[in-house]
Parts: sequence; C-alpha cells; structure tokens
Amino acid sequence: MTMKVFNLGCAQDHRFEGWFASADTFESQRERGLVECPVCGDQSVRKLPSAPRLNLSSTAREEPRSPEAAALTPEKVQALWLRMARHIRENTEDVGDRFAEEARRIHYEDAPSRGIRGVATREEAAELADEGIEVVSFPMPKGSNEPLQ
Repeated sequence: MTMKVFNLGCAQDHRFEGWFASADTFESQRERGLVECPVCGDQSVRKLPSAPRLNLSSTAREEPRSPEAAALTPEKVQALWLRMARHIRENTEDVGDRFAEEARRIHYEDAPSRGIRGVATREEAAELADEGIEVVSFPMPKGSNEPLQ
C-alpha cells in the first residue's frame, strides 16, 4: 500500500508529519479526533503546504549548503526535543509528584542512585538547588506515556 506523507501543524505551530492512506483518510481521522500533535496533544491539526519533489536534469545541480544554511531549523529542534523526551522516558523512573522527596532520598543516600523524573513546584526546585541537588526542568510531551512518533 502506498502511503501519503503530509506535513502537519497544530494551533501552537508545532510541526510534524503524518502518514495516511489518502487525503480522505487524513480528513476522516482528523474529524474523529484521532490525529493530534505529538508534542502538546492539540487536536487542531491542519495540513501544511509542502513542495513537490522535482527531478531536475544534472545541469541544474543544487549548490552546496554553507554551515550557516545547515543550521538548526525549528523542525530539527523539535525532532531533537522529541528524541530527548523519548530517551528520558526510557531511562528514568517516573516518581510523579514525589520528585523532591525522592531526589533528596537519592542525594542523601537513603535510596538507590538512579535517574528519576517527576513534578516539582518552583519552590521545591529552589529548595533542592539550595541543598546542592541539581535538577533540570524538561517539559515532557503530553503523550509521553505513549510511543512518540
């Protein structure tokens, strides 16, 4: 079966691609709320314009890209962020709202050393920093418990 690849975007301007059997299949799934942004979970998804692939003759070769032109684009940054989120999810334990308590237990060697993730208030994060416990804030995608596309 041939799949159509669509460039998609949500209302928060997160960009991603989706694979569908046809444009009608995309519209049907979108209308039923089955298509959502993998970053924020927004279901206000729309198709974005995409350039057709053109096979040009060998005389119209593309000029090599400069390092500046190969810089990170918003799409590359988003892809890296999703990759980091996947790595964090797969390599840490989710301790939920007990994050500050568990971080202290690990720091003071009352619990085994391991990577954890969870939720802490700004006040809790500041208290941890005052105690010399390093924490990093990393917003996880809404659907981070599901496989990330």
